[in-house]
Amino acid sequence: MSDIKQILQDHNFRFNKQFGQNFITDTNLLQAMVKDSGVCEDDIVVEIGAGAGTLTRELAKSAGKVLAFEIDRNLVPILGQTLKGLEDKVEVIFRDIQKVNDEELDELLEGKNYKVVANLPYYITTPIIMRFLERTRRPQSITVMIQKEVGVRLTSTSTEGDYGVITLAIALEGKAKIMRDVPRQMFTPQPNVDSCIVRIDLDDTYARVDKAKVKKVIRCAFAMRRKTLVNNLMNGLGVSREVANKALSDMGLDERIRGEALDIEHFIRLSQLLLG
Repeated sequence: MSDIKQILQDHNFRFNKQFGQNFITDTNLLQAMVKDSGVCEDDIVVEIGAGAGTLTRELAKSAGKVLAFEIDRNLVPILGQTLKGLEDKVEVIFRDIQKVNDEELDELLEGKNYKVVANLPYYITTPIIMRFLERTRRPQSITVMIQKEVGVRLTSTSTEGDYGVITLAIALEGKAKIMRDVPRQMFTPQPNVDSCIVRIDLDDTYARVDKAKVKKVIRCAFAMRRKTLVNNLMNGLGVSREVANKALSDMGLDERIRGEALDIEHFIRLSQLLLG
């Protein structure tokens, strides 16, 4: 295949800031990302944002099938060239993944297990991750190239300042890990921030937990970071100070504690004490 930068130039392609387009052209990095994802020949991969097809090609070498979603139809001729010969392994779907409902996606997946791998545009990082974490037919794993700052937030602990609602939402569904850092110089065009590859392995550890109640307590706990957990629980759940203090006391926690000091197990227990 010709150099991807030359292919883009030959087709007079213009990067669209609206779609957050920053392509990866380094083969070693692409291969490393596929390795980080753990994709194998039995897997169906959902790729979000095929771009110029560089990651798509590498995924097709390891996966059984790649369903590549792409919003920019200006990439039709480019993907036709970069993915030539892979028609039996790759299906490119020119649609916004956010407008594809779960029933349509499940039909494309044919009821099979799948993994999500994507060089995600920064502006849709959180909505995409949360959608796949919370949908009924969850993937086995989610491996994404995202802004470094966001990656730190997704994988932080209760002792770190970046810890928050999305950190706990992921902890409720699986385990997240930063696989490697990626400097901004690795992208075309070059963004203003560095990135990292994060892998989330989903599991059923909390399958029997009432997650809706846990998430409600988590949202309340972080509603106003400067307030104590008790005050946030009183405001968000409408419970009395006495009830909130007793719940913390039963868990062996100080009544002056803040939400960011609790891990997912604490929030599960707190939701059971306060919401039944």
